[in-house]
Amino acid sequence: MPIDRRTFITGFAGLVAVSALKPIAANAAMNDFRPQGQSSVDHGAFDVLVRKYVKPDAQGYNRVDYRGIKKNLSGLKAYIAALETVNPISLSRNEAHAYWINLYNAKTLQVVAEAYPVTSIKKINLGGSFLFGSGPWKADLLRVNGTDLSLDDIEHQIIRPLFKDEMSHYGLNCASYSCPNLATSAFTGTNIDALLRQNAIDYVNHPRGVTVKNGRITASKIYSWYAGDFGGKNRLKQHWASLANPAKAKQIGSASIANYAYDWSINGIENRLTVSKLIGAMPYNNGLASARASRKEDHV
Repeated sequence: MPIDRRTFITGFAGLVAVSALKPIAANAAMNDFRPQGQSSVDHGAFDVLVRKYVKPDAQGYNRVDYRGIKKNLSGLKAYIAALETVNPISLSRNEAHAYWINLYNAKTLQVVAEAYPVTSIKKINLGGSFLFGSGPWKADLLRVNGTDLSLDDIEHQIIRPLFKDEMSHYGLNCASYSCPNLATSAFTGTNIDALLRQNAIDYVNHPRGVTVKNGRITASKIYSWYAGDFGGKNRLKQHWASLANPAKAKQIGSASIANYAYDWSINGIENRLTVSKLIGAMPYNNGLASARASRKEDHV
């Protein structure tokens, strides 16, 4: 079983090798989901939902009204059920890319809304986790083409290996503060590339994505966990500079990568974690503050 970003293993003499986070090849079962057609999917219901319940703040961060979603779960469940009846093999590549990202995000919204109020998605244990893992990612929650799927299956066995697109990371939302934004519109085969790029721009230009201070960069752990998907750590600065505004791109160019940080606090509208609080918690030395590391319980 591959180790992913959320699996935390303790009690061993050494740490599990992080090489398991490198891009993976689709296994035989998941390879059956490779898109081969030209069909499309109507994501109108999800578009209406996210436009209503995803609320951008003044800093360009999108928060989610989970209480509102919880009161109206029937529509979200109906949309997910409809996606489960789709044969993704019949879709075009762009349509399939949008389909899998929307399915992942919609199911994550349902999982969190049903458990809400909750301070972190990692507190939602639905079973299936490997050893000391936490969170809902390994439980089989969906069924597509007769195959039971977990959220991890969708991300690591389908989206990453089938599409091999680093921009996918900017579309998947894990309901946490440090995740890229949950977009305020549904992904479609038509808008997938443009919307992923806009999400990427928003993320890199927000402090939780990339922060530069005193010539030192603290970046989201997404870039550490999945460095291979971005071409390796030696290409990260180039990637960020291509998305950053001119002033930030200049800062990135002359700075060095010092640390990676991640905050698993829920991305709900009632969570008033401010940018200044996040920056104050970010380490600018060679180690994580012990209190912060304990609170995050980072899954490597």
